[in-house]
Order: sequence, then C-alpha cells, then structure tokens
Amino acid sequence: MTNILHHIRAYLYENPLTKENLNDFIARVDSEVSLTVKDIAESAALRGGADVSAATMEHATNLWLKEMAYRLCDGFSINAGWFTASVHIKGTFDSPTEHFNPDKHRVLFEFHQGAELRRELSTVTVEVLGLAESGTVIAQVTDMRTGSVDNLLTPDRNLRITGQKIKVVGDEPGVGILFRSVEDPDAIYRVDPADIIINNPSEVIIVIPMLIPDTYRLEITTQFANDNRFVLKQPRTAVFNRILTVTQ
Repeated sequence: MTNILHHIRAYLYENPLTKENLNDFIARVDSEVSLTVKDIAESAALRGGADVSAATMEHATNLWLKEMAYRLCDGFSINAGWFTASVHIKGTFDSPTEHFNPDKHRVLFEFHQGAELRRELSTVTVEVLGLAESGTVIAQVTDMRTGSVDNLLTPDRNLRITGQKIKVVGDEPGVGILFRSVEDPDAIYRVDPADIIINNPSEVIIVIPMLIPDTYRLEITTQFANDNRFVLKQPRTAVFNRILTVTQ
C-alpha cells in the first residue's frame, strides 16, 4: 500500500450547476498561493532533493519550457512523463479548400496529466473542512470564444462566470467586476457595467475588457444579499482561485 505523503484541505460549496438537488456540493481546494518556477526550484533545493542550485534549476526549467512552447508552435506534441501537451485547432471548416481564418478558427494548447503525475495521486489524502462560509464564491469561468474552462481569456468576447451570490449589485465604491494582473497587481481592468450581459446570483456573463497578453485574477465585488429587497451594507469580494491567461 502506498504511503500517504501529501495532505490537501478542501471546503464544500453549493453546486451552482445543479438546481434540482439542494444537497449537492462541490469541493474546492483551499489553496493560498500559486507557486512559480522559482518557488518550485527553491523548494527542491531546500528539501535536499536537487543536486543543482535553485537558480540553476530555475534557469534550466525556463529554458526547457521556452523550447517546449517553440516546438508546440511547430505542431509537435510533448510527452514529459509528468504531463502531455499538444496543439489543437478549434473551429469548423466549411469546405476542403477553406483556409485558416483567425476570426473563425483558433490555435490552442492543451495540457493533461501524464502517467508520472497520476501515480502521485495515490500518495494524496483529502481533509474536508466542511461547508465554506456562505459568501460570494466564483466556482468556474468559461471563455465563450474558445470553450476554455478556468484557463484562457479572449478580449472583447464573452466570459461566463458561475458561482454563488455573484450577482453584481450595489453603489458602493469598488462594486463591479475586474481583472487584476498577476505580475503587476496595480494594473487593473474593470468591466464596464454596460458589458455585464447576464447578471444572476449563480451566473454572470460579461464582455471581457481589451486585456493585453498577461496573466490575471478575476474579482467580483458586490452587495448582493440573496434578497432583492436589500443590499449588504459592506461589499463582499470574491477572488477566483485560478489564474487566467490572455495569450498573444
């Protein structure tokens, strides 16, 4: 029997995707930070498992990832053992002679866990911490242009956001939806209220601002109180726990 080496903590949230079952919940990992290549390299060096310095490992990893991206762009698939990566073309072609059209078709990278990573799952145990606080929660986002879930963003196209108590309500400063750059937290792109197309407690659809290529955090601030007759005195902010990306 495999030894348990890793411990994940998770909270339960109401499942916004199933209306018929009121006792249906989903678990979300209680993740505090998102680690960078540098963080991983330093961790490997501190734990004693690396025979090179953290700086050397970080440099080599970045070079490897850059070359991987270059080869993916040439149409190669990658099997790194820990994960696989491939390039796909999304969109339909109406005839055998139709050419690739960037307005209609899109090139996407897809990553999946590999055999090595799947083997690690047997060393993981999960501690369910119970129900999370009944506040504003962003559960999932879907880029309507590409179909990408919790990953890619297409500027000036629609984004579907599902969750709990995410309806944008209130006049206090800060109420609304924004994208905050991961690299520069002071770089903020707010969604124009006129670009909120659907505004419901469990589903919001917006037009994504003209974001530059970067990585972003999605934030929703609202005074929604689950009762249309009232609003909260103090706004609540939900920050999506996945990093979203705008590519070139």
